[in-house]
Amino acid sequence: MADQVEYDVIITGGSYSGLAAGMALGRALRKVLIIDSGKPCNRQTPHSHNFLTQDGKTPAEIASLAKLQVEMYTTVRFENGLVTNATKMDHGFLINTATGDAFTAKKLIFATGIRDILPDIAGVAECWGISVLHCPYCHGYEIRNKRTGILLNGETAFEFTMLISNWTKDLRLFTNGKSALSAWQTEKLKSYGLDIIETEIERLEHTSGNVQEICFRDGSKVPVEALYAPSPFVQHCRIPETLGCEMTDQGYILTDGMQKTSIHGIYACGDNTARLRTVANAVAMGTTAGMMVNKEIVFEEF
Repeated sequence: MADQVEYDVIITGGSYSGLAAGMALGRALRKVLIIDSGKPCNRQTPHSHNFLTQDGKTPAEIASLAKLQVEMYTTVRFENGLVTNATKMDHGFLINTATGDAFTAKKLIFATGIRDILPDIAGVAECWGISVLHCPYCHGYEIRNKRTGILLNGETAFEFTMLISNWTKDLRLFTNGKSALSAWQTEKLKSYGLDIIETEIERLEHTSGNVQEICFRDGSKVPVEALYAPSPFVQHCRIPETLGCEMTDQGYILTDGMQKTSIHGIYACGDNTARLRTVANAVAMGTTAGMMVNKEIVFEEF
């Protein structure tokens, strides 16, 4: 069923970046529809950090307060749902959802985030965002000086291990199979007293998502209190690609400094566009996208 309202902007994704874009557009008196499926990637994470005034709050607390504040702008409407298709028309875009609803808008903002591809190791999914982590700037302070592991291999493992050594010296690198480190890298890490364990991992022992031991296929175990496991990802939503938006070599939606994609009228913001996965960065990009979309509409219609 088609909505009779033509929106100025439809925002797909209603977490931090999408809400920030919605606030900027609401304050610019724009008719906005925010469509969100309610499944943020950090829903298991107990606390959020590195965001001034909100440090230590749960992701849900921050998002709930943000939504309450955006709802105060009467030109912004929310729709619970999953966007399944988008079509570029002569004068805007048509959006379809899984429930069969259809909406039209002059401009689109994709704030759809990414989906992590977690290691196929029992226990990782249950611990993800709690004690199995991706970012020391988000979580490193809370696990400082604790018995910490890194689940990586090769060049990335070498660089990441050096980085994490800033937060703890009780550190081990788990390559989960034969090490791909160079001889020089191996010697460099060992010279700092860092163990490199190549044994294949079977599972993580944990309590309510808090990892306690890494259990290996040979029956051995190593106690840990936290494990960094930066993982590859895929776009949570492939629609920008189907619309022709250019992607980076790393798999992000390519945007300029104003959050514009390569397709006119389409903007993107948040984790789907950048490597820095912090709430503060998502909010900054969303605010920028909202302001720049409004400016584009004003200049086109003046």
